[in-house]
Amino acid sequence: MKKYIGLAAVVVIALLYFLVFNKSKEDSLKWYDNLEQAEAVAQKEGKPILINFTGSDWCVWCKRLRSEVFSQDDFVNYAKDNLVLVKIDFPEKIQQSEAVKFYNNQLAQRFGVQGFPTIVLLSSSGSLLGVTGYQEGGAEAYVEHIKSYL
Repeated sequence: MKKYIGLAAVVVIALLYFLVFNKSKEDSLKWYDNLEQAEAVAQKEGKPILINFTGSDWCVWCKRLRSEVFSQDDFVNYAKDNLVLVKIDFPEKIQQSEAVKFYNNQLAQRFGVQGFPTIVLLSSSGSLLGVTGYQEGGAEAYVEHIKSYL
């Protein structure tokens, strides 16, 4: 019995360590969920805005974009210094208030979002620079792809 309790304790400790110290690199980025807040920061810092319209918990291509690009060092390092990030989420299982759903839908209509992921790039003054989505090739190639709009 002591053997199983000891093994269970080791498993719990390992799980807690993983959860606390193994955060995604994407988690180190600041993602706004409000475009107006992001616009104020972009104007102040003179940075363009990247808006990620995503279905974070169901969209396969959104998950691939997150794992192949947004959580990789090349993107994280570029984004920290050069972009203001906004995530507008349309989840199926994650609860959102009606106000958030309404706000997100209004933004999706404003930018003509037809599917996910849709990436909208705006200048620091809010002018549309381009619209894109998932691209194969990983984070380094995606950073170059984003730069082509700026």
